Amino acid sequence: MASAYGGPEALSVIDVEVPEPGPGEVRIAVRAVGVNPFDYKMYSGAFGADPAKLPMRLGAEAAGVVTAVGADATGPAGPVRVGDEVIAYRAPGAYAAELVVPASSVVPKPAELSWEQAGGLMVAGATAVHVLEAIGLGKGDTVLIHGAAGGVGLVAVQLAVARGATVVATANPVKHELLRELGAIPVAYGPGLAGRVRVAAPEGIHAAADLVGTDEAVDVSVELVTDRSRIATIAGFERGAQAGIKLLGGGPGADPGTGIREAARLQLTEAAAAGRLRILIASSHPLRAAAAAHRESMAGHTTGKIVLVP
Repeated sequence: MASAYGGPEALSVIDVEVPEPGPGEVRIAVRAVGVNPFDYKMYSGAFGADPAKLPMRLGAEAAGVVTAVGADATGPAGPVRVGDEVIAYRAPGAYAAELVVPASSVVPKPAELSWEQAGGLMVAGATAVHVLEAIGLGKGDTVLIHGAAGGVGLVAVQLAVARGATVVATANPVKHELLRELGAIPVAYGPGLAGRVRVAAPEGIHAAADLVGTDEAVDVSVELVTDRSRIATIAGFERGAQAGIKLLGGGPGADPGTGIREAARLQLTEAAAAGRLRILIASSHPLRAAAAAHRESMAGHTTGKIVLVP
């Protein structure tokens, strides 16, 4: 948890007693936890620095084994039982070895996924679904996805291709071959991006998703997409608000998309189980090394998800 506002040095591990689950709750022995940018932004001061919120437990998604259930413990897929392998989202305080959450937050873990893949599926996956829904992406559209090799980006690319869209994906050139494998047309970000996108998609761009929060991503999207209601950002909130595009997620003034994201859970596990969705893991760290995981995430050069393993 974060004991102060600041950088990753504010993180520490403490021992707490884990309660028995109450009615409608389950206890989970955690096997893997997803790391997301929102985690470190919470204690960075980006969303305020209210001392009353400290110490702050972190995390929103985890995968593990159910060890106890309260009365009427029923999730989106039905009753939850001891021994079930599950994914928990939303799961506040997921950076833990054990976790008590509402059964309504729990869905079955596909056997086809490793613990690390399962622990890193939901935040990125639900965010990707929310973005594609918000920009109205459908068959025949051409979409520009900025930050396509990150955790959210890789899922968004696959889901967009599955919808029948053409995907132009920005990323470092070393990641272009992976994006081609996933069905995208990769382009390098940096000066001249708009021109490279025009070459990649000569018939035009219908929608755009900014998953990195850079001025370049917002500016190029606005330049290339006529309808600003079909542009969304999950990170560039200030610049996005100025540009009049959709703000999504947990940032200031953003649409959290709660209903869409909750409905996405079983869609994502079904797609992963059927082999239609690959979850790529960038790295895995021990829970006690959460600070190192956050530093890696903050550097912004990973391909796929970072996870913690208790």
